[in-house]
Amino acid sequence: MSYLIIPKDYKPLLDLKQTELGIKKVKEFFQQNLSSELRLRRVTAPLFVLKGTGLNDDLNGVERAVTFPIKDLNDAKAEVVHSLAKWKRVTLADYSIAPGYGIYTDMNAIRADESLGNLHSLYVDQWDWEQVITAEQRNLAFLKSIVRRIYAAMLRTEYMVCENYPQIEPFLAPEVFFIHSEELRRLYPDKTPKEREMLITKEHKAVFIMGIGGNLEDGKPHDLRAPDYDDYSSANKDGYHGLNGDLLVWDDILECPIELSSMGIRVDKEALLRQLALSGKEERKELYFHKRLLEGSLPLSIGGGIGQSRLCMIYLRKAHIGEIQASIWPEEMRQTCAANNIPLI
Repeated sequence: MSYLIIPKDYKPLLDLKQTELGIKKVKEFFQQNLSSELRLRRVTAPLFVLKGTGLNDDLNGVERAVTFPIKDLNDAKAEVVHSLAKWKRVTLADYSIAPGYGIYTDMNAIRADESLGNLHSLYVDQWDWEQVITAEQRNLAFLKSIVRRIYAAMLRTEYMVCENYPQIEPFLAPEVFFIHSEELRRLYPDKTPKEREMLITKEHKAVFIMGIGGNLEDGKPHDLRAPDYDDYSSANKDGYHGLNGDLLVWDDILECPIELSSMGIRVDKEALLRQLALSGKEERKELYFHKRLLEGSLPLSIGGGIGQSRLCMIYLRKAHIGEIQASIWPEEMRQTCAANNIPLI
């Protein structure tokens, strides 16, 4: 219950029927815009992958994957995906996607170790996307250009929502503010990373925090990242490290930042070897995904995930992600939400 925020005098602007229709409108409109903006084709994605291939995303390295035995494969273990960060890159190679084009898919996951609350559920649904790039595009300027294009699709979607539901007013900032996590640390040296995110997003409303995963000058990372998908250790011209980041927007209902997307330029061979060594994960070089990357059979790419339920939540002005998706919640949380005009599906 400590993760539950109850907005004062909250009242949903849409009833249950309007909400369900709104979810459909948002998802259809946004994914069409994302596809057009980044030249992505839709592909079918797995719900689970074989354990031990290196294809599953291990997120922060502590989350347990939901695992089950497969009878017809001599009880070999399958894992429900955490995300498709690595699977997408293999798919780019298998589909022979050209530079400047890519793929997107619906990613559905079960994350049993989530701390449940307004923004976190056991069920995760997002658009996972990946685009083939050239060696010359592996730089911060290109990363920023992709972030701006994705945010432009978000702004167009907001306009559509407000046109269909006049009771909903625009709230997104007109553009994204970029800051490196080391700059953010220096700006608020006595704050925790989450407190820094709160302060910078409240000021600028839409923020992309770069350089997530590598240690900052105080010896600590802004946040954790698996060492084998985003390149968080390559230096850029500003003297900082990291070619990835998180997109956050300020939500004035919950009065906190909401992370809508995590994305980055992916590791090349050199970055993979460097980050596996830094993290003490060099044994992963023997896994299927890592072998393919090291042998040069996977393309250079940029990619990320965009939360579907979270995006619908902010557009439809909801206080809890459970107003958007069906999931399991503690009974006490359900009762508290019901008593405060927050109807969980």
